[in-house]
Amino acid sequence: MTTQLERAEQNVEQHSAALKKPLGLFDLVVTQILFVVGSSWVGTAAKLGPSHLFFWSLAILLFYIPQAAVVIYLNRLMPLEGGLYQWAKLGFNEFAGFMVAWNIWLLSITVIALGGMFVTINISYAIGVAWMPDSKLCVSLISCALVAGLAWTGIRGLSLGKWLHNTGGFAMLLAYGALIVLPFVSLARGELKEYHPLQFAAPTMSIFFCFNIFSKLAVGALSGFEYVAILAGEARAPARNIGRSVMIAAPIIALMFILGTSSVLALVGNNQIDLIGPVPQTLRLGLRSFPIPGAIASVGILMMTVRSISATSVHLTGSSRLPMVAGWDRLLPDWFSRLHPRYKTPINSIFFVGAVTLVIAIASQIGAGIQEAFQLVDNAANVFYGIVYLVLFAIPIAGASAVRRSARLWLRIAAICGFAVSLLAIFFTVYPIIDVPSRLVFAAKIIAVTVIANAIGVAVFAAGQKAARGN
Repeated sequence: MTTQLERAEQNVEQHSAALKKPLGLFDLVVTQILFVVGSSWVGTAAKLGPSHLFFWSLAILLFYIPQAAVVIYLNRLMPLEGGLYQWAKLGFNEFAGFMVAWNIWLLSITVIALGGMFVTINISYAIGVAWMPDSKLCVSLISCALVAGLAWTGIRGLSLGKWLHNTGGFAMLLAYGALIVLPFVSLARGELKEYHPLQFAAPTMSIFFCFNIFSKLAVGALSGFEYVAILAGEARAPARNIGRSVMIAAPIIALMFILGTSSVLALVGNNQIDLIGPVPQTLRLGLRSFPIPGAIASVGILMMTVRSISATSVHLTGSSRLPMVAGWDRLLPDWFSRLHPRYKTPINSIFFVGAVTLVIAIASQIGAGIQEAFQLVDNAANVFYGIVYLVLFAIPIAGASAVRRSARLWLRIAAICGFAVSLLAIFFTVYPIIDVPSRLVFAAKIIAVTVIANAIGVAVFAAGQKAARGN
């Protein structure tokens, strides 16, 4: 197996030699923060009230830290372009690698397709035009502009793309910085009687509800460290720098989530929390007593818009690399692996991802039936990510001996914890605790979408293997 592992690594490194390597440690750290920290999760956690710190702490202990440890371990062992695709392929087999890549790809195109909607919502908050998110034409036009712009940036490569990602990361840090500081300013101005950002309270909800929220904060909010590893072949010293980027970014991200949630809870108060745009909402409420609250808040909201665009760019970059590396293994046609003669980016793969996401984004705006179908796909995306993490955590536990034999006992225990949380998250995505007409019908629909999507992936894999044997 060791010889096979070495041969596989040499093959990937040979292909990766043609790629440019513009990503340094600083770029990787900022990209980790940009990609992992979402704007909506602080609103979801704030709905828990004072017990949010309990749930964040539990999710950090049982999922966030195990995820970081496993990613660092596997990346040091296999710092290869394609990241988790390569880890699963070498840890298990080509089929496991392909299906992991397929589920990551499905997740990413769903996120990219939703990007236009989130950008529209943020712009509507920034300029105070409430009708924009409800206009199908407006959302469709912004989605088209977003995908076209990101595709152009993707073709230019990470030499340009990293500046977009860094800008988005800094915008996120500034917006969250303002969010975190605002309660202290309000306290000093006498607008808040008291503020305890790290107040710890035990949950008062049912155990079933607690497990549901915990799994969503873990796999939903505190996930994403493995994604940057997809770009290992375009990073300098990836075996060292990707792991270091995780260690540097992890505590910053945790504090942003915890303190950001406390700010939303303190400033939104008795108002209904906007679960799609809680940060823009909180900035507006927190700045309403300032001389020019609208202008200041609009700047903060525009920062969140830049973050949304930049994070979508990371998804497009990663989702275009996965077909490229699958093409290297002849699991997809060579067409997906062709590089731009100047920028050395997978131009055909970028065009393909852009076209697919644009079709989904526009189709989601046509008719209620299509929107319902799109919502099912969006819910299924959480199952796709759960599947990805099941495989990630299974590698140090049950992967090939050459991959898992140097994993220490504590790492395997951490991987078991992460595996259990991922399984729990899949269960609660399929079986909701929210009010729906029929939980059984809802679960059946989610399972059907997930099974059909993965059946298509199995068919694509089988066709690729058949074509490879024919050659």
